[in-house]
Amino acid sequence: MHQKLPQPTAEVGILPLPSIAASEGDDRKPVAPIDLPAAGASAETYHADRALHAMLARLSGGISPLALLLAYIDWLSHLAASPQRQIEIAQDALLDANRLVASALHVYSPGQGPWSLMRPQAQDRRFGGRQWEHPPFNLMAQAFLLSQQWWHNATTGVRGVAKQNEAIVEFSVRQMLDVMSPSNFAATNPEVLRRSFESGGGNFIRGWQNFWSDWMRLVSAGQGPVKSGDFVVGDTVATSRGKVVFRNELIELIQYYPATEKVHPEPVLIVPAWIMKYYILDLSPQNSLVKYLTGEGFTAFMISWRNPGTEDREVAFDDYRKLGVEAALDAISEIVPGPQVHALGYCLGGTLLSITAATMARDGDDRLKSISLLAAQTDFTEAGELTLFINESQVAFLEDMMWERGVLDTTQMAGAFQLLRSNDLIWSRLTRDYLMGERAAPSDLMAWNADATRLPYRMHSEYLRKLFLNNDLAGGRYLVEGKPISLSDIHTPMFVVGTVRDHVAPWKSVYKIHYQADANITFLLTSGGHNAGIVAPPGEQGHAYRIRTKAADATYTGPAEWLKTVPEVEGSWWPEWTKWLAARSGELVGPPRMGTKASEGETLPDAPGDYVRF
Repeated sequence: MHQKLPQPTAEVGILPLPSIAASEGDDRKPVAPIDLPAAGASAETYHADRALHAMLARLSGGISPLALLLAYIDWLSHLAASPQRQIEIAQDALLDANRLVASALHVYSPGQGPWSLMRPQAQDRRFGGRQWEHPPFNLMAQAFLLSQQWWHNATTGVRGVAKQNEAIVEFSVRQMLDVMSPSNFAATNPEVLRRSFESGGGNFIRGWQNFWSDWMRLVSAGQGPVKSGDFVVGDTVATSRGKVVFRNELIELIQYYPATEKVHPEPVLIVPAWIMKYYILDLSPQNSLVKYLTGEGFTAFMISWRNPGTEDREVAFDDYRKLGVEAALDAISEIVPGPQVHALGYCLGGTLLSITAATMARDGDDRLKSISLLAAQTDFTEAGELTLFINESQVAFLEDMMWERGVLDTTQMAGAFQLLRSNDLIWSRLTRDYLMGERAAPSDLMAWNADATRLPYRMHSEYLRKLFLNNDLAGGRYLVEGKPISLSDIHTPMFVVGTVRDHVAPWKSVYKIHYQADANITFLLTSGGHNAGIVAPPGEQGHAYRIRTKAADATYTGPAEWLKTVPEVEGSWWPEWTKWLAARSGELVGPPRMGTKASEGETLPDAPGDYVRF
């Protein structure tokens, strides 16, 4: 069971996955390729078309031009057929223009407030400085916000436009308008002008140096902005003491050393997402969920996913279940025989854990004691603005791009996530780095975010089509080993965490597990976003949460009513989770051995292992 694989080489950096396809002595069936031409199309024509699409994808950053064009045609054609709506939009424009002129004429009048026309939203930090409250900059900011609101009204509410097309048009127009924000230009940003006056223009010199450094790094190594040297895997992040106790072609399983004399008998298996490196849950010691978990008397295991390369194009989504979660459970059963396992899944790892749990329930496998899901979706009908990139045209475009490369590269994936929060992740950073001449203070979370991974062609295609596009898991159509699974078969107690400002897995989408699984569900809504809301250690200021348990036979409460009736509590959610785990665990016992006898003769490394470094 414990395979001894060669170490990754410097030339390749990753290991191939030879056992994904059937080989001698392997009882698994070969994985059928997915890049086959449709009926009536020749292979030559099919591959030529895909090569053209892949070339276009490189120019468009992976965004399908046809998907955008179809959305705009839908909006414009319905708007052209709605003369009354056109009149309303024109009247709004005239009204806003009149208000802006009147405000400009009375800008110095007594009682004229700085945001009398339009106030920035709470999450919009572009105009948060005091300098933006004074003319003429205040007038520029309000003019921009008024035009942004007008375009939002113009692109929405047109009768007959498909909801997704409406959302695509509104989103893309918002992205284009964000480019023109007065905060992005030195001459119209009072904070940049003040810094220029104070430094004698030194901010522009430093900004040019920052730009040149980022540009050279991008063109020479194909990488993004320089990473902070203050956070090194194994030295300052991912430092919890542990050992790799199992390795196969896809994962290294890390067992962490106990931090207490006695531990709960049930081990905890953590399944992180493979979109990024595993150590989001083991950052600096003060931010490490692993360290906190072991300090509370739990034996922790963590999956570290191997970063795939182009040779892994045919790795399937189900391989992550078999070679990932199931292989880890098998290894844990040898190390800690007898007790059931508390399983935790984060983001895509939580979706995979849900699929695994439903499969185990279907097949009568009762090894799971509890299931915890962190910002993980099981229904993708309301998956936030990420769904704007998920339609047949867009998925086919992405597939053609991945078909050429064999993987979804880190730049395409990072770009899509940055677009969801372009104000914070793109324009605010460019203003700070290149106009103010500053660099953000390094943090462990930023260093982790820069340590991106790739996704195999086949796995990502199946993920987009089966889960996002077709929503097979929520609809009971998802097949595992040829047979459907259902989340309603899950009767294991669940602890589900959503975050208030999640752009990747909106909390109301995560909340849908309430009417999918037939289990006692403790739902916790925490402050923060997809990452910062999860990494919320005790003692850190600014965290709050709401929590309530729903029995399996209790009536359903919708998310809006839940939010109104559940009180908010200040502090970290981590103690609530470990308290919940402890209530479902046995009496404390001595710690288990590290690994098994079979692994003692192997040369497996200490944590953080080898896979995380590539």
